[in-house]
Amino acid sequence: MIAHLQGKLVEKTPTDVVIDCNGVGYHVNISLHTYSLLPNSDFVKLFTHLQIKEDAHTLFGFIEKSEREIFKLLLSVSGIGASIARTMLSSLNPQQVTNAIASGDVTTIQSVKGIGSKTAQRVILDLKDKMIKLYDIDEISICQSNTNKDEALSALEVLGFVRKTSEKIIEKIVKEDPDASVESIIKQALKNF
Repeated sequence: MIAHLQGKLVEKTPTDVVIDCNGVGYHVNISLHTYSLLPNSDFVKLFTHLQIKEDAHTLFGFIEKSEREIFKLLLSVSGIGASIARTMLSSLNPQQVTNAIASGDVTTIQSVKGIGSKTAQRVILDLKDKMIKLYDIDEISICQSNTNKDEALSALEVLGFVRKTSEKIIEKIVKEDPDASVESIIKQALKNF
């Protein structure tokens, strides 16, 4: 119904904005990801999604079209409402959400407030194929890097390092070099402790 809004940014908070479009102020709910990308200028363009319920018409806005598409896909999953979808896109950036779903990473999806184990599994089950097809993700490389990451994490735990700290360090290493071998990840991680 309303595909995008373009106008003057009148109010801005981490959860919502008000955009003046020719004298009409639209209240738009946003994610933290969109908030972080809002321009410093007064002029803004947001891609929108209008959710109509019996008791409310709620407008959600996104700087990137891809974020809006992920939001719509999340809404298609039973048990995921607009507020949880927005929380997910606030906790993780769209790329992280896409990768977590495509690689079947239940832990990452479950780390979002309001999402339990069953819902996380349902999100992956419902959206994995769509994410891989939509964003042309190479499933083999995702599985490989995840396996390497998991093996390196297990090795560090056996060596006596705390899991949470190890996860953060390994995540950073894999982000810089997605094709890193298990040995290479462990060696780099040990240097970072």
